[in-house]
Formats: sequence, structure tokens, C-alpha cells
Amino acid sequence: MFIQTEPTPNPATLKFLPGRSVMARGTADFPVADKAQASPLAVRLFGVDGVRGVFLGSDFISVTKDDSLDWNGLKPMVLGAIVEHYLSGEPVVIESQLDAIIGGEDNDLVARIKELLDTRVRPAVANDGGDIIFRDFTDGVVYLKMQGACSGCPSSTATLRHGIENMLKHYIPEVIAVRAVS
Repeated sequence: MFIQTEPTPNPATLKFLPGRSVMARGTADFPVADKAQASPLAVRLFGVDGVRGVFLGSDFISVTKDDSLDWNGLKPMVLGAIVEHYLSGEPVVIESQLDAIIGGEDNDLVARIKELLDTRVRPAVANDGGDIIFRDFTDGVVYLKMQGACSGCPSSTATLRHGIENMLKHYIPEVIAVRAVS
């Protein structure tokens, strides 16, 4: 199995491309090991000393490391864990827990916001090894969570304000602001 790696704008995060589907639908963010039980792959990656976060996209895995470690020593262990997982035949995510990880139904306005995020924003941030997840829309404010390489990225504030907020305001007049949440 050949796995490509790509840097992300976040120096603590690397993007791993296994050359096959990772998530059939949605994305999954595991910012800490305690939250990873729904994903055998994430559990395996957290078993690598120094892994501090795992994000699963459609065809990639973003892994965030402890700041005190170097990717030169950690990368081979992460690659080994990914190969080991795929060879094991275990699912990436336990199917019965998938809906709880990726969310449920929405009203029309929220559906329009999510559609814009899915078609215009998420593909771009996925290229950088991250994701932006809709959390809420209240009183004209869209609340988004930065995940994967986007979480903690120095340019994430500019992305939210100058890119996403302007685009959402243009297409959906009810949107007056965009805010990041953790």
C-alpha cells in the first residue's frame, strides 16, 4: 500500500492520502484520544506516541502531532499504523456510530448554508488537510468549527472573515457574521 503525505498550512498537522476511501460520507474529527472510540483507525493512530489529533476526510487522514516532536521520527510510525489498519480489514468508523459523528436534519436556511459550505468551502480546506463544520446559525451568526489542519492554523481567522463570511453574506442575506467555535 502506497500512502502519499502532504504538508498543511498547520505545521503540527500532516495530511495522509491512502489512495482509497477513508469516509464514505461526512467527516470525523477526533481532537483527543478519549473521543476516538467510534473509529478503530483513530484509536490505532492515537496509539502512536505523540499523536494529538486525528481528522478523517473523504480520501485523507490528517494527523496532528505534539509540538515537542519532529515529523521525521513520527511520520514512519503514523504511516505504519495506517497501513496496519487497512490490512486488518476493520472499518474506519463503526457504522452504528456514524450518524452521531456527522449530524442530522436541518431547516431550509441551514441547509442552504451547509450546501454552500459543502460545495465552495470544504473542498478547498480539504486540500489543506482540514475541514470546516457547521455548528449553529443563531440571530444571523453562523458558528463554524475548524477541524484537522485548520484547527489552530494561523490563517484560519482570515479564512473565516475574508473568505467564508463574505461568501455567505453574498449568497444568503440573512447571514451577518461568521464566528469560530471550539
